[in-house]
Amino acid sequence: MRRFLPGAAALLLACIAVTDARAVEMDPKCKLDAGTPEQRIEACTRFIGQTKPAFMTIPYIADALETRGIARAARGDCQGGLIDENAAINMTASYTSPSVQRMRYAMFISAAFIQLHCSGDFDGALDVLGRATKFKPTESTAFSGRALAFSEKDDYKSAFAEVAKALALANDNTTRGLAFAVRATIFERQGRLDEALSAFDESIRADPGRSLSYSDRGNIWRLKGDLTRALADLNIAVRINPQNAQILARRGEVLRYRGELAAAMADFDKALVSSPYSSSALTGRGLIYERQGDRTQARANFEAAVGSPLGNAFRLREARQTAIARLAALDAGDAQPVIPAAPAKAANATSLPTPPLAAPILNAPVAQAPAAKQGRRVALVIGNSAYRRVPQLINPKNDAGAVALALSNVGFDKVLLGSNMTRETMVAALQTFAAEAASADWAMVYYAGHGIEVNGQNFIIPVEARLAADRDVRSEAVPIDQVMAALQGARKLKLVVLDACRDNPFTPQMQRTTTVADAAASPPVVGGASATRSIGRGLGEVKVSGASLVVFAAKHGQTALDGEGGNSPFAIALVQRMATPGVEINKIFRLVRDDVMEATAGRQEPFTYGSLPGREDFFFVAAR
Repeated sequence: MRRFLPGAAALLLACIAVTDARAVEMDPKCKLDAGTPEQRIEACTRFIGQTKPAFMTIPYIADALETRGIARAARGDCQGGLIDENAAINMTASYTSPSVQRMRYAMFISAAFIQLHCSGDFDGALDVLGRATKFKPTESTAFSGRALAFSEKDDYKSAFAEVAKALALANDNTTRGLAFAVRATIFERQGRLDEALSAFDESIRADPGRSLSYSDRGNIWRLKGDLTRALADLNIAVRINPQNAQILARRGEVLRYRGELAAAMADFDKALVSSPYSSSALTGRGLIYERQGDRTQARANFEAAVGSPLGNAFRLREARQTAIARLAALDAGDAQPVIPAAPAKAANATSLPTPPLAAPILNAPVAQAPAAKQGRRVALVIGNSAYRRVPQLINPKNDAGAVALALSNVGFDKVLLGSNMTRETMVAALQTFAAEAASADWAMVYYAGHGIEVNGQNFIIPVEARLAADRDVRSEAVPIDQVMAALQGARKLKLVVLDACRDNPFTPQMQRTTTVADAAASPPVVGGASATRSIGRGLGEVKVSGASLVVFAAKHGQTALDGEGGNSPFAIALVQRMATPGVEINKIFRLVRDDVMEATAGRQEPFTYGSLPGREDFFFVAAR
């Protein structure tokens, strides 16, 4: 991404060479495509230190600073990379030569790239890209970058406005291909996968050599459950750019989902040749060794991923968190769940085959000393399957029964189980449970069934609901705020787990009476749900505070998949992981997330909202 405007440095150096016989010769190792990041950092540092600053040499020094900045970011030194990029931008501020100005524009883009992909500072990226648009207002690339940054902030209105500017200004196939790819990424983040596919098609038509557009389109096919077409696109991306570690790691992931472990390992190995610190490739290798039963090699790769200097880079934190959780599971000593390979092509957009639920915790209680249980623990478990106005669901009642039994067997003092509940019985159950929570240290609610987000609030749906119009949710459904309120008396931990993000049959038939403007004007929600869509896809993002966690079976804006067996992929993962001894609760839900991702080939990603104070760790089952 560093050179959206290719050849700026080369053009500059050619111009200087013509006008000054004393033109400085750049160190050939101080170039983007030369050696490893460490070698580039060393070569550029040497060149910068040995070159005397003068009018004719400063652009060379600035180019070396930019190259070193990108190499530092590639090593996970986001701050050092930004220092170099900003120094390069400032050094070239007084130059009016078109070639130097092109170089300076590319430096703005490089600085924004580091903020977007390394440090995760989206406001900082918007600021530097805003400066770039003022510096060269008729260039397209910075507007594309701003669109990406706005989409990271879930500000899709601004994102589409910026990408429209980028498309209007794009005057060649390279910038046009980039702008369409950014537009596709915005669609993807909204869950609009068919529109994302169309935009990636446009990107590839404009710039057939853009490897990342093939790679990203392959990712859309994966999200749609078509691993065959995903792999076909990734094969093209690798042919175009065979050394790109990101593309190789992504293809390795798809091959792993397909169960082609040897081919996946080969791709992760190649990725590590190009980028030895790639936590994505290291974690991918660890997962393959783990599946093969080689705990020693799995541990070595997970430890390398955790220790990687790239581990805290914004785009690679997920891989590092997975490695941390897998190490905790290996330390526990339990056998890992066996997860079947995902089908090459999903036969159903809303469900997938699931095996029978088998977990030792369903067979016998775990013996724990009273002190290890961390106080009195209570739970309310609800599974709504028998909906009266829409097709019934198979999984929720089964899921609730399995979760309730597992909670009892890990030592919860009281587990209240309800199934196929009306609004009246759900409200009554929450009132009863609030009294239990008031005398408990842990209070947990698990709900499986339908849920919906309307006007920025999340609701769970009783079995008798009609929901003919969006305004009916307040009288016919139960707000998640009310669920959260029932937990407030618990002394230590408040936990809500929602497998309620399914493809919702109420939504298509529901009359819309609430506008987006109404949503923006609605009062803030206390204690939980808040989002930005009028009627959302799945459930909306929640904000929690204190010692509270809210776990969604699928992250906000996504829909969860039903299992074609007796249980959902999420419930299977939760029950299989819950009794892992000595693994604290955040890592348990990370393991659940990873197992669901593996079972669904990444189509469904569970998400945990909130964080726990560092004063005490919480365990479903304490260490043996």
